[in-house]
Amino acid sequence: MLIDLSGRTALVTGSTQGIGRAIAAGLGRSGARVGVNGRRPEAVERAVAELREETGRDGFFAAPGDLAADEGVALLTGALPDLDILVNNLGVFGAAPALEIPDDEWRRYFEVNVLAAVRMIRTYLPGMKERGWGRVMNVASDSAVVIPAEMIHYGMTKTALLAVTRGFAKEAAGSGVTVNSLIAGPTHTGGVEDFVYSLVDPGLPWEEAQRVFMAEHRPQSLLRRLIEPEEIAHMAVYLGSDFATATTGAAVRVDGGYVDAILP
Repeated sequence: MLIDLSGRTALVTGSTQGIGRAIAAGLGRSGARVGVNGRRPEAVERAVAELREETGRDGFFAAPGDLAADEGVALLTGALPDLDILVNNLGVFGAAPALEIPDDEWRRYFEVNVLAAVRMIRTYLPGMKERGWGRVMNVASDSAVVIPAEMIHYGMTKTALLAVTRGFAKEAAGSGVTVNSLIAGPTHTGGVEDFVYSLVDPGLPWEEAQRVFMAEHRPQSLLRRLIEPEEIAHMAVYLGSDFATATTGAAVRVDGGYVDAILP
């Protein structure tokens, strides 16, 4: 399947590393112009330079801004008024005892993981509808369905993101714009490596630490390993293309079989 996104402009929020960076790379390799987003301009510029070198494509550009704040949203959208493809990947996560999570932390997780996506959709969906084409993707998680005991505040936000996706898909009905969620399973990123070592013996070599983590903390996985970010990106590129015209309002699983259900 040859996916050509030439002529399309995309934005991937939170894309200086991890899943977001991999999705940005995948969209860029398929020909899209891709805005790379993060809070720190220097980190964004560095990621843009690295992505151009890795992919051999010049279509990556800096789109900095803290999307959990109104000022950051205004900065970004002022510089990038129209989009064809929006990938809401920005998110925070971390382990915390359920009864010790303070109100401010619940609010912070909701602000970053949910409201930032809502702000972006509210900004860009009207233009997509008017032009009759657009792709919106919200990067959710298996934690939306299988709430992890060690980070229920994170799981709550990802469940909310599934509802946001379904609701905005209805708003876009019949317009040529699709709105979908990606249910990403346990994925290998730098942040997840830190998370793994917070739960297993930090003295273990990485391969052994990953094996112990999957066996003890994610035994539902049928893949029996962490997913690589590029594997999530492949699905995002497909959903961003003309091949995915009949997929909307969906929670598309790229979870390594982690969610034990026949339907999402």
